Amino acid sequence: MDAVRILHVTPYYKPAYAFGGVVRSVEGMAMALVERGHDVTILTTDALDQRRRYRGPLDERIDGVRVLRRPNVSQRLRGGLNLSTPRSMKKTAEVILPAIDIVHLHEFRTLENLLVTPVARQLVKPMLLSPHGTLNLSTGRGSLKSAWDRILSPAVAARIDHVSALSESELAEAKTLWRRFGARQQPTRFSVIPNGVQLEDYDRTKAAADFHAQFGLADAPAVLFMGRLHKRKGVDVLIKAFKAADVADARLLIVGPDDGMLQTLNALTGGDRRVTFTGYLEGAARLGALAAADIFALPATGEGQPIAALEALAAGLPVVLSPGCNLDAAAEIGAGYVVEAKVDAFAEKLRTLLTDAGLRRRMGAKARRLAKERYAWDSIAERLERVYLAVAQRSNRAVVAQ
Repeated sequence: MDAVRILHVTPYYKPAYAFGGVVRSVEGMAMALVERGHDVTILTTDALDQRRRYRGPLDERIDGVRVLRRPNVSQRLRGGLNLSTPRSMKKTAEVILPAIDIVHLHEFRTLENLLVTPVARQLVKPMLLSPHGTLNLSTGRGSLKSAWDRILSPAVAARIDHVSALSESELAEAKTLWRRFGARQQPTRFSVIPNGVQLEDYDRTKAAADFHAQFGLADAPAVLFMGRLHKRKGVDVLIKAFKAADVADARLLIVGPDDGMLQTLNALTGGDRRVTFTGYLEGAARLGALAAADIFALPATGEGQPIAALEALAAGLPVVLSPGCNLDAAAEIGAGYVVEAKVDAFAEKLRTLLTDAGLRRRMGAKARRLAKERYAWDSIAERLERVYLAVAQRSNRAVVAQ
């Protein structure tokens, strides 16, 4: 595909939003597209986390990607409702969109989409949306989302040419939601394109030895959880399952920032020294955790497709996942297990893997192969290119027809 100019619109971007799966997804996607010769711009905000703003340049290049940040009006809304309030976003869109070929929106119910999509539609710019698991009302702030859908969502949905879901379940959610919003003259198209990983980042190196030394793991087999400490991630279920598995020399590593559950989780451990809370890790430390672990486990609900689980596959870790992770392929090829997010079910699979090093090695090899064959960012970017081309061609035909 010839080089195109792509504008990604997202509420948050690196270095931001600790452990945000959407941020990591947009980052990987943007870098892969740049490597394939495209011109990529990110239009985002200055939000870091629920309290801090980005203090660097508001217009800069990061890894070949131009990043334009607009200041948030209210940090209180960012912290309380996870809602960014970008100042001058519409004006910025009016300036940069004439030179853009395609607009790629990330997440659905955002003020960014409300501000950018009318400008893009007026300029007849094709638009693609990646919801990133945000369509479901059960993932939090359900009342706000319902009100948003009644008042604001139908107009935004009518402007979108293509929805790219992460999984078949998200695809079904999107189609149902769009039917409820009502049809348009040129109907929205749908496809499934999963998240990706940069495989070379997850080769096992001395980072494993460094991590072992830092956290005193010795030669004990370690189960890794990586994500926010939030009820939806199921970390409480995992701690109970790990204790129920009752493998004396095993360790459980809980890697991620507190999102309101740390006190409850500490009480759940009952002082068990086999459970280690590392807090938020980034860079080499994050890779070290993946390299040092032997099993990855995530009993989450309402996920789109967790980047952390894909990273674990790329690192060659057998996985124990819930159906909510939308990675049934791991179980289908023998790279891990997909079981209900219940204590007994997870405990059984953890015990099986913790007590059989040979099984872990065989499953880990299949996990790495799965990541390489289905989830490498370069191949995901190639699939995106095909969708971009199809969306652009449809948009051009519509203009000619007018």
